[in-house]
Amino acid sequence: MPILQSAKKALRSSKRKAQVNKVVRSRAKTAVDAVKASASAETLSTAFSRIDRAVKHNLLHKNKAARLKSQLSKRVAA
Repeated sequence: MPILQSAKKALRSSKRKAQVNKVVRSRAKTAVDAVKASASAETLSTAFSRIDRAVKHNLLHKNKAARLKSQLSKRVAA
């Protein structure tokens, strides 16, 4: 357990951020899985939005996001 006051505050902050990050990461993964299950323009649009949001939160690297988006759009086009 943290002893210093600033360490206690940092722990609270990191717990809050971890909860938010978990939600964002989970929604992105769910959206990607939805496109893989049934490829349509609607699910693709949702997945792109969720992936971009994960990049904004620094949960995905921008190149990985670009790769994912490319792979998903190939699935929808096929």
